Amino acid sequence: MPKYVMLPPIDDDMRAWAGRLREALPELDVVIAEDDAAAARELIDADAAYGGVPPDVLPTVERLRLLQNPYAGPPPGYYYPALADHPVTVSNPRGIYSDHIAHHIMMFILALSRGLPYWSAAQARGRWDPAARKRGYVDLAASTVLIVGVGGIGAETARLCAAFGSRVVGVDPRPERDAPAEIAPPAELDERLPEADFVVTTVPHTPETEGMWNARRFRAMKRSAYFINIGRGMTTRLDDLVAALEAGEIAGAGLDVFETEPLPAGHPLWRMENVLITPHVAVADAENIPERRFEIILENARRLIDGREFVNVVDKAKWY
Repeated sequence: MPKYVMLPPIDDDMRAWAGRLREALPELDVVIAEDDAAAARELIDADAAYGGVPPDVLPTVERLRLLQNPYAGPPPGYYYPALADHPVTVSNPRGIYSDHIAHHIMMFILALSRGLPYWSAAQARGRWDPAARKRGYVDLAASTVLIVGVGGIGAETARLCAAFGSRVVGVDPRPERDAPAEIAPPAELDERLPEADFVVTTVPHTPETEGMWNARRFRAMKRSAYFINIGRGMTTRLDDLVAALEAGEIAGAGLDVFETEPLPAGHPLWRMENVLITPHVAVADAENIPERRFEIILENARRLIDGREFVNVVDKAKWY
């Protein structure tokens, strides 16, 4: 009987998923490992696991075929060279957040295009100030949106932007989704930056993407362009972004993720009225996310039993 281990930390969702797996697949031995010591013991003969396997435990596993990553963009340390070299297949939950995060991106685009941060600042001061907006409106129907990372989130964002009449350019090394966008390879990113009225980055944190948004790239953007980061904070050098905003090299930003989280109190970004900040909450409280996550867990558990290829397979060397 194949063995599936839920790895710590264990939460209420995972306990519920374990029960549902046992009910749906009685031929699967589902085990909950309550702590790290139990996880190390149970992984020795596990066929599949949900969670992460530490580097010191990996050499002890004997037959692990599937590791279900809880995150599309996991915390630093989840991937490491030995895991990349190991025969285990890693699957992640990419695609389950696409609509929610795309809606969050559109909130930023619409608010920035209409000057909402300036009106909100006037409102907070209790001022009726028709001249509060310091920059002109951006006509979305005449704008270009550059989306860097055209996976599920980027493709859905492209669809929504196109519905507003925007021209959409996508940059992606391996586009897997249909999107109403002109797709360019990463080598063309720098030459495409000056075209964009909005630069939207959805890319995961990998060795290649860490710090990719820096002073040089902000200088390459239009002075009237807005930068939106909904992917991972470590892709963007915050000091460089602050300097670009203070120098007027870009018009503003919408940020849900940050190089340092929480964003420290007193950080200059808090005081900038042309910057919208949300605290890494693009999918917070989305009620259907746990069910979507379980559907991937269940599908891969079925494929484990049947000996079929898994869904949402990750390139372990690239971390996504």
